[in-house]
Amino acid sequence: MWLGLVGLGRMGGPMVRRLVEAGHQVVGCDVSPDALAHARRAGASTVFDLTALAETLPRPRTVWLMLPAGAVTAEVLERLADLLDPDDLVVDGGNSDWRDAGRRKERLAMAGVRFLDVGVSGGQWGWRHGYGLVVGGAEEDFERVRPLFTALAAPGAMARVGATGAGHLVKAVHNGVEYGLMQAYAEGFALLSAHDDVDALTAIRVWQAGCSARSFLLEQIVAALARNPSLAGVGTAVADSGMGRWVAEEAIRLAVPAPVLTAALHARFASRDDTQPANRLLAAARAQVGGHSTHA
Repeated sequence: MWLGLVGLGRMGGPMVRRLVEAGHQVVGCDVSPDALAHARRAGASTVFDLTALAETLPRPRTVWLMLPAGAVTAEVLERLADLLDPDDLVVDGGNSDWRDAGRRKERLAMAGVRFLDVGVSGGQWGWRHGYGLVVGGAEEDFERVRPLFTALAAPGAMARVGATGAGHLVKAVHNGVEYGLMQAYAEGFALLSAHDDVDALTAIRVWQAGCSARSFLLEQIVAALARNPSLAGVGTAVADSGMGRWVAEEAIRLAVPAPVLTAALHARFASRDDTQPANRLLAAARAQVGGHSTHA
């Protein structure tokens, strides 16, 4: 089937390859000439703007967004509401806040345009192994584009998980869980590395080969360490996409205890604080109370 794919970056670009190899007709749209050239090499046709995309796709049209969350996605959705026709379908596959999905569905519905929100997981290797896709929206819309989902997904890794917003909610919670898992692996590696007589990399290779802690995330950690065992040139600041924050907010709103997910998020915040005012105050308070040294 035909698909307009808007956003051909780190996630959207590799998706082109799986879709084309499955026999779908992909029309890619991006502001980057390099991204467009890469999509053409993968077998897609390309256009430079949304107007050309709407003119190129046969009706009823399906347009899939793989754009940064926030203002960029909102702007493109607003333009599509003016360009598309009744019974066209927009899929938001970016890491959008699920709390925006209902409002976006209503805006598109004013023009008769359908809407699905899809959480896409699999990282930079999804094009090879297949993606995990969790879909929010109407069942009929899900079935309409099932061939696209089937082409992209790993075996068994595609499902409609609920009404509008559910896809992005499930993806956000997934990412929160990922924060916790990665933090646990990092702390375990650090503890092993504190022992001079332990080969930490070899140890976690065994974990990944057959122990109960094995996972895709640990596989990627082992691969990263194999390339750079000393982590030379790697900084200590760990970024967050924002999804972990949304999950922490939701846990507070619903009074659902999520201490591991929240602690992992705060560990990322701490990693980016090169002034450490809290720790400096703790040292000063300890000195004031007990007369301890404040020197490193």
